[in-house]
Amino acid sequence: LEGMLSSKDYIITGKVSTCEDALMLVAEHHPDLVLMYAWLPGKIAANTAAYYINHVFNTPVIFISEKRDDEIINQALSAGPYGFVTIPFNTTTIITNSKIAIDKHEIMRHLKGFEGHISQNIMSMLDAVIITDMKGRILLMNPYAERLIEVKRTQATMVFLNQLLTLVDTRSGELIDDPVRDIIRESMVIGIENYLAIISMKGKRREVALKAQPITDNNDNVIGVFVRIHEKSHNEKKIQRQS
Repeated sequence: LEGMLSSKDYIITGKVSTCEDALMLVAEHHPDLVLMYAWLPGKIAANTAAYYINHVFNTPVIFISEKRDDEIINQALSAGPYGFVTIPFNTTTIITNSKIAIDKHEIMRHLKGFEGHISQNIMSMLDAVIITDMKGRILLMNPYAERLIEVKRTQATMVFLNQLLTLVDTRSGELIDDPVRDIIRESMVIGIENYLAIISMKGKRREVALKAQPITDNNDNVIGVFVRIHEKSHNEKKIQRQS
């Protein structure tokens, strides 16, 4: 497959062996197209990963499969793919499907004016970024989030965010309810700039600012939550205490 694409001057930005790594790679590189095996293993199902790649990162997906039975096709269709190719295939087949998918996606993008929810490289941001599904389970987190929460991405995948992160009101010491459920239910944006701390998996407490907002698909249906956590610097904490 790589040879077929390279022979037609396509640049391969990366190869992965799990669905969660596919999400991470797309978040980092924002490719024009993802070719994904329909049986790609991982804690996240292939059709779920493809769905979020399509709707969160605005990247088209083509599924590749050895089988074309109803179950495989129905699972693939639930992700809204831009193509479905069965093995074996030749260079003409894969290149034709790739061109059609990229062109169709570009047309749809212009028609809907949809640029994607995440246009910047969240993997290199100096704030913690976490993306959850509708149930509040972690689909993706950037390296800064791993450091802040003190848990590896591979361990956090598909774990409920409120199991890894505790929010505390620094004035009263009271715990703050997990905001993800309210965001999904009410389709609301939550921003907490002051008097907030998080307690990591290892019990470390850090003062932070938090913003969380719903992620919607192309039809404005809520499909998850985007959480951004900023760890406050010494100067920021000093200014807050003086205010």
